[in-house]
Amino acid sequence: MKTVRFLNTNGQNITIAANIYYPTSFDASNKYPAIVVTHPGGGVKEQTAGVYAEKLAQHGFVTIAFDASYQGESTGFPRQLENPYVRTEDISAVIDYLSTLDYVDAEHIGAMGICAGGGYTANAAINDRRIQAIATISAVNIGAMFRNGWDNNVEDQDALAYIQAGSNIRSADIKSGEFAQMPLAPSNEADAPNEELRQAWEYYHTSRAQHKNAPGYATMRSLTQLIAYDAYNKAEAFLTQPILAIAGAKAGSKWMSEDLIVRAASSEKSLYVIEDANHMQLYDVAMYVENAVSQLSIFFNSTFNNALVKVWPSI
Repeated sequence: MKTVRFLNTNGQNITIAANIYYPTSFDASNKYPAIVVTHPGGGVKEQTAGVYAEKLAQHGFVTIAFDASYQGESTGFPRQLENPYVRTEDISAVIDYLSTLDYVDAEHIGAMGICAGGGYTANAAINDRRIQAIATISAVNIGAMFRNGWDNNVEDQDALAYIQAGSNIRSADIKSGEFAQMPLAPSNEADAPNEELRQAWEYYHTSRAQHKNAPGYATMRSLTQLIAYDAYNKAEAFLTQPILAIAGAKAGSKWMSEDLIVRAASSEKSLYVIEDANHMQLYDVAMYVENAVSQLSIFFNSTFNNALVKVWPSI
């Protein structure tokens, strides 16, 4: 594994921090397919994104897990800004960087993400045709989640108050010189409304997976971007790349993986459901992660090999 830093080509003078994982017996004189791995909202590259990146590298891919702009070891102010448009563009900036590496096969770049990182990955693929295939783990369309709730039981119009709150906070931030915060996972165990979200608290705030660079909150001003954001916007027309969505059968978020598969224009799309798993267990529980990684390896290898056949029929 190698830690790298590079200038984000999307501007704002932000430097992206990332970890690159290499296949066994890596040879820099060869070319390898690459996979960009995007972390959940509130997460960092050292958590579940790094777990998946490291394991996929063992299956023959160069993988890169990175910290979003304004988060982790990446630069940018205000800290913990969760602007979904920037998060989507970060993925393309990482691909910009990969395209400069001689050992990366730029014709065979895939992307995957966990939780909100899955939604951002789908949105990046809609906008960036360099991404040949995508996969998601416990996908969350973060706009839909904020608008409609974890269980999809809130109407869009009822979220207007959140846009108003975000708007008010922006003015308050400027006057106070400080940036109001909101939790992206329960801050206390008692705040969790169910076992699944209790595990979200446990993941981010106990020794299970807590990290000093993942405080578990976002700037509250982010609401003005989040509420109206749709990670799957125009997927019906432009999301044509092969897709694998992986979700737990007991995940409250499963409906967002299902929505992705329904809406995507791709003719090669599938939903793989892991029995007995919930949303959080796909982050780090070994038996579920290994199950997911085996499917990811099959999916990306098959997709890239098929692409090779299409481009070079003599192979």
